[in-house]
Amino acid sequence: MHPILETDRLRLRMVDLTDAPDIQRLVNHPTIARNTLTIPYPYPAGLAEKWLRETMLPAIEKGTDYLFAVTQRETDALMGVLGMHNRQFDRMVMGYWLGEVYWGHGYMTEAVRRAISFGFDELALNRIYAEYFSHNPASRRVMEKAGMQYEGLLRQHVCKDGEYFDVGVCGILRDDYDALNG
Repeated sequence: MHPILETDRLRLRMVDLTDAPDIQRLVNHPTIARNTLTIPYPYPAGLAEKWLRETMLPAIEKGTDYLFAVTQRETDALMGVLGMHNRQFDRMVMGYWLGEVYWGHGYMTEAVRRAISFGFDELALNRIYAEYFSHNPASRRVMEKAGMQYEGLLRQHVCKDGEYFDVGVCGILRDDYDALNG
């Protein structure tokens, strides 16, 4: 059973192969590529379908990962993607991106909040965390507005396109979540 998560404005549902063209179109953006570790720019034709078919759909079926299509609740138009990955030790790491046309409206904060509640209330996790490139403070703001706390900076932690990047980490524990939702 694949969960469907809803908020006032959004529906988060599991991605499927029919989402590949919209993912391909939305993710093909230089800023999205600059702010994510594994997304290239330009985004090669067919890569979204290959990524879904070979990597994400098998992980979803195994139950180790959740990859949500972030959609407008009323129209089901795909806006971006939010993933929760690598479930182990009662924790998961979260990652996300949003199409440029949707930036600045609080959509991803809304989606992250809902995914956090899913993680604690339905998956019984103890910790959820996310990483961001330090040159992308907007992503950190999303995390903090969703209840995550800044935990530290990993200096020159990753290399993309020959350049080393600092990575910030934010996280939330079950205790934090329970205190916020009393």
